[in-house]
Amino acid sequence: MEKVFESAAEAVADLADGASIAVGGFGLCGVPSQLIAAIRVGGATDLRVVSNNCGVDNWGLGVLLSDGRISRVTSSYVGENKEFARQYLAGELEVELIPQGTLAERLRAGGCGIPAFYTPAGTGTLVEEGGLPWRYRVDGSVAISSPPREVREFNGRRYLLEESIRTDFALVRATKADRAGNLVFHAATRNFNPLCAMAGRITVAEVEQLVEPGELDPDHIHVPGVFVQRIVDVGVTDKRIERATVRPRQAEPG
Repeated sequence: MEKVFESAAEAVADLADGASIAVGGFGLCGVPSQLIAAIRVGGATDLRVVSNNCGVDNWGLGVLLSDGRISRVTSSYVGENKEFARQYLAGELEVELIPQGTLAERLRAGGCGIPAFYTPAGTGTLVEEGGLPWRYRVDGSVAISSPPREVREFNGRRYLLEESIRTDFALVRATKADRAGNLVFHAATRNFNPLCAMAGRITVAEVEQLVEPGELDPDHIHVPGVFVQRIVDVGVTDKRIERATVRPRQAEPG
């Protein structure tokens, strides 16, 4: 099966209203910005997004959020996206906030065919008890809250049942790929990208460098091609820095 598509627009052309999407990236690192931009142009709305964070204002997933195209976010970090916080508190957006490690494992479990698992993360908190606000009303009251988790004890310790995540689509950004869909990520871009790639029923990868099968060292492949259905060669695009900090300049000895 040919996996290489000519453009990002072609690769996500069948992503429809109401689709669930797992999106890789952490902060501004490893974000599939070209695929997100293509979805924006395509016009799909009422999207249900699973991602560590929802981009920043006017970049990454933030552009879909500012357009009012996202209806629900499963995430672990609001970050510095003021529009995200505004929509959530105004009752315009449903948000399921969960521990970061739990989010990672829910995605991994979904890709491995594991329907649910037990974790100690969140015991003794509102994650266990339920009642975390998922959606507010305009007047500030809670319209939808999180349900309580099933609890079991193993070896004297309490654990919560968490269900795995599978999505209609997954969008990821890789440093290298071959035409068979094998993906390689560089450094910190190997964040949520492999996990999201596993969780999608249709996984679309934008890649900086496309090579022929056999050119990648098998020991360096992070996601096997069996998880990837579509590839777009986008080349090296602008890479943003979330917050640049530098040391104060040292005074030269005089």
